[in-house]
Amino acid sequence: MPMRGRAHKLGHHIDTDVIIPARYLVTTAPAELAKHCFEDLDPTLRTRIAPGDVIVAGENFGQGSSREHAPIAIKGLGVGCVIAASFARIFYRNAFNLGLPIVECPEAYDRVHDADELEVDLETGRVGNLTTGESYAGSPLPEFMKRLVEAGGIVAYVRAQLGKEP
Repeated sequence: MPMRGRAHKLGHHIDTDVIIPARYLVTTAPAELAKHCFEDLDPTLRTRIAPGDVIVAGENFGQGSSREHAPIAIKGLGVGCVIAASFARIFYRNAFNLGLPIVECPEAYDRVHDADELEVDLETGRVGNLTTGESYAGSPLPEFMKRLVEAGGIVAYVRAQLGKEP
């Protein structure tokens, strides 16, 4: 399941309050949260992200609270995938539970620049930089996490599983 998108590079230790400020946690509507995604980091970032684009970040992306609003806001922006050197544990699981593809790839963070065109293969974890011709080895999605992403998140996955049972 390869995807393509333009890179938007962020730094290290991007916490959930930077992804979606706490003052907007009165809703879980993806479109509403997307209007405020990253606004305290860079108020123009959300306007530059096109559907399918890729966030590239450093270490410990998604640190902070356990709120699910952060991956909902990112998904609401239309981000196709988040690549990071590493993810905070709770964000990692919340992303999959909500159907947001993520890939750990420290080399991509070191080598990718803003606006590079990327191709991400979730099956293998390979990140191809179409701008430079480079390729980086990331972590492939664990099989169960891949099924969650394909289903659109854990709720959709469980609904589908329950629908299959007699």
